[in-house]
Amino acid sequence: MEIADSVLDLIGNTPLVRLRRVVDDISCPVVAKVEITNPGGSAKDRPALAMILAAEEAGLIKPGGTIVEPTSGNTGVGLAIVAAQRGYKCVFVTTDKVGPEKISLLEAYGAEVIVCPVAVAPDDPQSYYSTAARLAKEIPDAFRPDQYSNLANPQAHYDTTGPEIWRQTDGKVTHFVCGVGTGGTISGIGRYLKEQNPAVKIVAADPQGSVYSGGSGRPYLVEGVGEDFWPATYDTSVVDMTIAVSDADSFRTARRVSREEGLLIGGSCGTAVAAALQVASGCTDEHLVVVLIPDSGRGYLSTVFNDKWMATFGFITSDGAVVGDVLGGRRTNIKNLEYVQPEDSIRSVIGVLRGLDISQIPVAKGEWPLSAAEVVGSLDELHLMERAFEDEGLLDRQVSEVMQPPLTTIGIGQPVHMAVEKLDSCQALLVLDGGRPHAVITRSDLLRFVSPEES
Repeated sequence: MEIADSVLDLIGNTPLVRLRRVVDDISCPVVAKVEITNPGGSAKDRPALAMILAAEEAGLIKPGGTIVEPTSGNTGVGLAIVAAQRGYKCVFVTTDKVGPEKISLLEAYGAEVIVCPVAVAPDDPQSYYSTAARLAKEIPDAFRPDQYSNLANPQAHYDTTGPEIWRQTDGKVTHFVCGVGTGGTISGIGRYLKEQNPAVKIVAADPQGSVYSGGSGRPYLVEGVGEDFWPATYDTSVVDMTIAVSDADSFRTARRVSREEGLLIGGSCGTAVAAALQVASGCTDEHLVVVLIPDSGRGYLSTVFNDKWMATFGFITSDGAVVGDVLGGRRTNIKNLEYVQPEDSIRSVIGVLRGLDISQIPVAKGEWPLSAAEVVGSLDELHLMERAFEDEGLLDRQVSEVMQPPLTTIGIGQPVHMAVEKLDSCQALLVLDGGRPHAVITRSDLLRFVSPEES
């Protein structure tokens, strides 16, 4: 009888499937390593099991102990499955960028989930890294696998995923493409494949803004890949090329693969496939590109596959007149977006408002280009005037002390009538394009659009 002894025995031996409809006129075959078929639905089942087995062997976790880990979901699910089989409790720390389905999924496995803000530095006490480190110290008999430094993470892929790809392609793989989060997957697989054939090209797919592709790690919307620091589990020596992929291309590719290939994938998978298609476009039919699909798109039904969410963040465009058309008809002396920092003085903000002849301005952390998560507030001229009359020392105080809530947002491709409706209850709207703040529009902009000045 073919009966697995436990769910842990179902980890690995995932299939390869050829992508046929999204490759367009590319002659190079592109095949996907579908990690969705692991019991936890992702590639993270492999290192989750390996890290706990290694910890047990080293005496780092006691019977009935608690696993504490910062995770965006998949590693947590893998750890929760292992914990259920081996009698451990779980506490997972994640960020507010993670969709509600992923949090609910972790809770369904019996884990406690703590949510932290994403738009803070890794060493900030509120970050999910710092919070997890604190909890690992405070909770009795806690063990933190630390997938970012635990070498059992890449070793799991060296021992299992790499050999599977080599065997399944009969050693004909020429390029391997993989998204990079902890770096464990690409490092383990890449090392194994290069040991079999040093000519195999290992390609990292990375969200724009992540450190792997030269960014600072500032927030982006794709979940589960990219970082704002260099993990010990990432082996740069095995990676031949890194391709940066925008949120827009990641989500567009995920939706296309899901609808045209019948393979429901999420944003990080879209990142990997978009990079794989770019690689394959420069290859011939004598090459073979393998791209790792780390998980399913079921955790992204409220985001990537929700048209309203996509439109609000400026990823899709409606028919008819849209907000982008309003921006196209504005006065040329207005830049796309002006904003101030929380530490700026109110005196300097008033100077900016007067100099640009504007009455509202966003407050955001960081340098341009911004992400939506970095917008932390707003200021308007009338509010400042009223506060200045009440408080003589206001002008020398910081923006963070008196700022108002962030402006209501609208997508650049959303209908103009939606902007009209929203501006009925507020003075200005923050326009998002590709998930990033792009401009501020006001009632005056809409009036000029519907009744343009004659030339």
